[in-house]
Amino acid sequence: MNDFSSLLEELRSGGYVLYARHAEATVGEDQPNLNYYDCSTQRNLSKTGREQAIAYGKVFRSLAIPVEHPVYTSPFCRTRETTALAFGEGNYFVSPFWASVFQVGNHQQQQMMLYSLNSIFEQQPQPGTNRVIIAHSFPEGFALGFIPNMGTVVIRPLGQGNGFEVVDQLTLEDWTN
Repeated sequence: MNDFSSLLEELRSGGYVLYARHAEATVGEDQPNLNYYDCSTQRNLSKTGREQAIAYGKVFRSLAIPVEHPVYTSPFCRTRETTALAFGEGNYFVSPFWASVFQVGNHQQQQMMLYSLNSIFEQQPQPGTNRVIIAHSFPEGFALGFIPNMGTVVIRPLGQGNGFEVVDQLTLEDWTN
C-alpha cells in the first residue's frame, strides 16, 4: 500500500500517461464488416463493463487525480462508451490509431507501431494533469502486453526524443482497495 500511496501522490501532481484497456465487452462480436459507428458490428460493453467504466471515473474524481482533456480513445463503441461513462460524453477525442494496437501483424507493422507508441508515450501531458488513453490490450509479449479489462499501465514520459518508462500496471481493484 505504501508504494501505491507514493504513486498516488505523484499522479496527483500530474505528468503521467495512463493507458487503460476498455471495460468488459462481452456483448456481440467483432464482425468482418466492422463499422466503428455501427455498434451492432462489434463487441460492446456488458452490464458489468458499464459498472467498471463508471467506477473507473469515480476513482479518478475521489482520488483527485487530474486528467487532461480530451481523453484519447479508440473508435470502437466499447472504448468510446467506456470513456464517456468514466470521463463524460464530449470529453474525449477519437483517434483511429488506437484501434490498431491489438491487430499488429508482421514485423514491419510491429516496428512502425513501436515507433509511434514511443513518440506518443514520451510526450508530456499539460502541466498538472495526466493524459488518459482508453483503448485495447496489446498482443501478449508486444509493446505493453496483455492488459485486463480496465487495467491501467502508468507511464512516465521522459520528454520528446527521450522515450518513456513504465512505472506500474494497476487493475481496477488496485485503484479501489
